[in-house]
Amino acid sequence: MADEDTTLQELKEWVARFRDERDWRRYHNPKDLAVSISIEAAELLEVFQWRNQKEVEAMLRRDGLRKVKAELADVIVYCVSLADILKIDLSEAISEKMRENSEKYPVSKTKGEYKKYTEL
Repeated sequence: MADEDTTLQELKEWVARFRDERDWRRYHNPKDLAVSISIEAAELLEVFQWRNQKEVEAMLRRDGLRKVKAELADVIVYCVSLADILKIDLSEAISEKMRENSEKYPVSKTKGEYKKYTEL
């Protein structure tokens, strides 16, 4: 599978099929899925913890990218699972959020700035 060949719907179906084959749906409630997203995101952060930029780059050249990939996948699987349980259309949600972000962070005020434009 590759990004250019796979839809979000296909990922949602794959994750749901995996869950349902194991009879795990009963454990997949919004609160526990949100908790799991946070836990997996913390595990992703742990890969980078206490490393400066040079150490991060070296770690990623070794086996670190494999670990980042696995932790990122865990986060995404739980996000897809939460969207499925709550019947959220991810493409629609992302599209709406990007429109909001475009209004909140106009290019003319934010390009090249790391601070929120209201702080400049």
